[in-house]
Amino acid sequence: MGKITRFEDLEIWIEARRISKKLYDLIQANEELKRDHRFKSQILAAIGSVMDNAAEGFERGGTKEFKQFLSVAKGSVGEVRSQVYRAYDFGYFDQENFESLLLELQNLSGKISNFITYLSK
Repeated sequence: MGKITRFEDLEIWIEARRISKKLYDLIQANEELKRDHRFKSQILAAIGSVMDNAAEGFERGGTKEFKQFLSVAKGSVGEVRSQVYRAYDFGYFDQENFESLLLELQNLSGKISNFITYLSK
């Protein structure tokens, strides 16, 4: 792995940003979900937390703190996954988007875990 000098170059941040945009687009396409302001805000805040914690941890400059922030980011991925289940159960997401999001979030969680392991060496 080459030296990363900006959080914007972190693969996990890039992936979280992409998923954030995907979630936003799905929300905009669903009138019922757009009106469910609390749920909409909650899921967007949770995926935003993944990006923000990766960025903040990186900017702190210390490996120990960075790993802690990545741990929080990983927890937020779990929160988003749980919310995706709820969105599917509420009829906001169809089967295809539900399965796609779960797979993408599971992959992101794995990448964060692997990065934490890498930083621990």
